[in-house]
Amino acid sequence: MTKHRRLYEKSRFLALFHTNKPTIFTKASSFTTTITTPWNTQLRNLSKHGQYYQALILYHQMLQFGATPNAFTFPFALKSSASLCVPLTGKQLHCHVIKLGCESEPCVQTALISMYCKCGLNEFAQKVFDEMPEIKLGVCHNALISGYVRNGDLLNGFLLFGEMRLRGVSFNAATVLGLVPGCSDPGLLSLGMSVHCLNVKCGLVNDLAVVNCLLTMYVRCACVELARKLFDCIPEKGLITWNAMISGYAQNGLAGEVLELYNEMELLRVNPDAVTFVGVLSACANLGAQKIGFEVEEKIRSSGMRCNVFLKNALINMYARCGNLAKARIIFDEMSEKSLVSWTAIIGGYGIHGLGNIAVELFDKMIETGIQPDGTVFVSVLSACSHAGLTKKGLDYLDLMKREYGLKPCSQHYSCVVDLLGRVGRLEEAHKLIESMEVEPDGAVWGALLGACKIHKNVELAELAFNKVVELEPTNIGYYVLLSNIYTEANNSEGILRVRLMMRERKLKKDPGYSYFECKGKTHLFVAGDRSHPQMKEIYKLLNKLEDTESEHGGANKNGQEVKIQEHPNAMGVHSERLAIAFALLNTEIGTDILVIKNLRICSDCHSFVKRVSNIVDRLFMIRDATRFHHFRNGTCSCNDYW
Repeated sequence: MTKHRRLYEKSRFLALFHTNKPTIFTKASSFTTTITTPWNTQLRNLSKHGQYYQALILYHQMLQFGATPNAFTFPFALKSSASLCVPLTGKQLHCHVIKLGCESEPCVQTALISMYCKCGLNEFAQKVFDEMPEIKLGVCHNALISGYVRNGDLLNGFLLFGEMRLRGVSFNAATVLGLVPGCSDPGLLSLGMSVHCLNVKCGLVNDLAVVNCLLTMYVRCACVELARKLFDCIPEKGLITWNAMISGYAQNGLAGEVLELYNEMELLRVNPDAVTFVGVLSACANLGAQKIGFEVEEKIRSSGMRCNVFLKNALINMYARCGNLAKARIIFDEMSEKSLVSWTAIIGGYGIHGLGNIAVELFDKMIETGIQPDGTVFVSVLSACSHAGLTKKGLDYLDLMKREYGLKPCSQHYSCVVDLLGRVGRLEEAHKLIESMEVEPDGAVWGALLGACKIHKNVELAELAFNKVVELEPTNIGYYVLLSNIYTEANNSEGILRVRLMMRERKLKKDPGYSYFECKGKTHLFVAGDRSHPQMKEIYKLLNKLEDTESEHGGANKNGQEVKIQEHPNAMGVHSERLAIAFALLNTEIGTDILVIKNLRICSDCHSFVKRVSNIVDRLFMIRDATRFHHFRNGTCSCNDYW
């Protein structure tokens, strides 16, 4: 409804420019300029404060009152037209420019080029540029270069930059700011570095806006080390610089570095803003650092930003991923206006905790409120259905997104549905769905089928899925390990040997598993067989005690064998989550819930171990692995042994 209203308003607005007063289109005189000045002042103020629609209405009123626009009027009117993305209005203004003889004014030329570029009409912008006098100013070059790059035409942007250099037109910071954003793709890094070198040679290295832009380019190209080197070289860092580096770390999954930099920022007494807090909350979500996240929430309240929707959404995500779903729900329910992102965050939160029924209820409620769903929220609800085993509901949603909302499912949607079908053993149906996909299936889709084959011990289909997935992701070690485990359960020694040879030929090594636990605001990291922690002696002693207690209760591993952890240097079999759990039991009060974050999927042996421990110790154990949350209590897990 909102979309149609906006279209109506834009089309209705076009009528404002049809006037029955042709006398106003005369050459501007000094007298009319004097009359026009108050109108220009008002136009400038409206445009400056983002009141673009009101600015264009004022322009119409200006014509009705007989005031003649001049070269100082059009830049503000054209900017307003560009910001509202109404190209027809922009073209009408262009006609006014020509009729009033203002087309030779540099500020008007630049505004016309910018307007056409922002409306996606590069060819019209180029025509304006070509019709300019032989000597073209740098500001006009900058406007067209920026427009080309913004609209994805990097080649013409750089060609124009080359022409600019050949003509001897000097470039400045605005030129660089127009070029650099186009190099924010890893494949174009060398081009961006060339611009950086030119920037240094021409003495623009101290321009903070340019440096911030280069910093953003490096982090988007995943060159975090180069970004940090540039960051450290900046003598006086503004808040934008700090935010660029914090956001860069967060986007590249370097949560620990985010918190370190945020701590450094606090020590230097740099006041954070909403952008800073979003990056920090994202890091807290990744690390499960709920205590730090809570402190950030308190700072948000004291800073007067408690009503900021972006921060509310970040808090919902942080608390949900830190295991505190109740707190996430409180924040969501308190929001007076819930955006689509807010609904997506809470639906996704319930989904990763395996509470698919509530996620589905929330999704249906969101639809009832009139919010139009997008592809992202459908991924969240399909994933929730998958984790909870809601097969029919998930298939209905896949049909709904295509039939009712005209959304084309992507690989993420299909991987959720393949996992959904695989959960209930409908492997052939899942395979047929992949073959009938409207988009090319990626590694995640075939990987979902491979995972389902492991659960249901279908070796033949697993081999087919594996061959497909390693074509797409040949260096993803997880798939090799998964097939090796399938062969192990099938007692297929030849298959195991083939996988090992493949891994050796491709020089692949298994990613080290690690787990961490937050205690008193500090994150404690553990790796398999770790002996570096100061409390390691007590940790191994407690693990042995737990195993002894299990034996007394008849506990055993999945092969029916008793397991005992020996305290010796070669204890590499002790997986990181066991060490983290033992540490947590040693350092928390009785009855406290325990949350452990693991970077990989929890293995079946450790899954069985935590189930047995939860039957002995009266605690809620939450393990967040690479795919979901596992809630262990009284010897059972919320995933129902499917993950």
